[in-house]
Amino acid sequence: MFNYNKTMKSKTKSNKIIFWTPRILAILFIIFLTLFSLDVFQPGATAGEIVLGLLMHNIPSILLAILLAFAWKYEVVGAITFALMGIFYICFTLFRGSFQWYMLSWIATIALPAFLIAALFWLGWKQNIK
Repeated sequence: MFNYNKTMKSKTKSNKIIFWTPRILAILFIIFLTLFSLDVFQPGATAGEIVLGLLMHNIPSILLAILLAFAWKYEVVGAITFALMGIFYICFTLFRGSFQWYMLSWIATIALPAFLIAALFWLGWKQNIK
């Protein structure tokens, strides 16, 4: 016969996976972006230059962290935020001056994870509105 409790447990487990996966990936992605700011530590740089450099380099990470806080409850915010971030990065890379083919690897490294996170937030949002 049909075991209702077993079906509900598996449904709950998949809901938890869909809930947590984009949030964990978003945190890891923000940490990954923050690692790029470590190039401000240069010999001879003053403490003020380092602090200003860290602040400037981490503006995208700070904004994404704030938007992730909103996306934690409203998944559509996460879907839109990370999709727009991926589109913005592609446009920024392609149209900033001289395009080189190796820049496609930059796009794949930054934009593709952003699109994946956006898709997972969208999937969670669609699942919750049903």
